[in-house]
Amino acid sequence: MLKEFKEFAMKGNLVDIAVAFVMGAAFNKIVSSFTGGIVSPLIGLVFKSDFKDQKMILQEGVLDEAGNMTGEVALMWGEFLTNLIDFIIVAFVMFMVIKGVNKMKKKEEPAPEAPAGPSDNDLLAEIRDLLKK
Repeated sequence: MLKEFKEFAMKGNLVDIAVAFVMGAAFNKIVSSFTGGIVSPLIGLVFKSDFKDQKMILQEGVLDEAGNMTGEVALMWGEFLTNLIDFIIVAFVMFMVIKGVNKMKKKEEPAPEAPAGPSDNDLLAEIRDLLKK
């Protein structure tokens, strides 16, 4: 069983998937940095605040003695929108990569058709001619 697992793990597809997973994780950090450092501040100019901190407060909280807000219930829509932008960027880049890979793959040539043999009528005519002899 260990030998079979080793053969399975060393197949090209599994190794390719592992490399793609690591590359995807690294790419996600780059996209998050791009969104958090460039896109969010630009969108934040519209809201005159940090875009990621935008929220809709559903229930006001109270300040405790240490000055911390407790009991606040809020929808963190700015953070959600930032993560949505991250997802859209990653999905678009992956779409473009897959499209490029598919374009670069060799187009599979259709298998040549088997040579057409004589038709039924031709065979019957040949049998008739042989019987006449």
